[in-house]
Amino acid sequence: MKRNDALARNWPRGYTLGMKTAISIPNDLFDGAERLARRTRRSRSRLFTDALREYLARHAPDKVTESMDQAIMEVGEGKDEFVSSVARRRLERTEW
Repeated sequence: MKRNDALARNWPRGYTLGMKTAISIPNDLFDGAERLARRTRRSRSRLFTDALREYLARHAPDKVTESMDQAIMEVGEGKDEFVSSVARRRLERTEW
């Protein structure tokens, strides 16, 4: 195999390393994204990628559970008498 053939197979096609797609978003959302991209010195592509990655992470059931478990561990599981009494009263008033 020639060296150029090996390089050609490993070289990404096009100038981007990811999937290129077109989306339609409202003008005000685009303008806000444009301002944020400039302020944070990121490309729009990077901004949209980061935003979608964060959105997916927040809405993945396993990730949400992991985040809640982490928050509980950080706060601790100490018993709060006030919260317990309010919860107990609320449950007593609830029809089962």
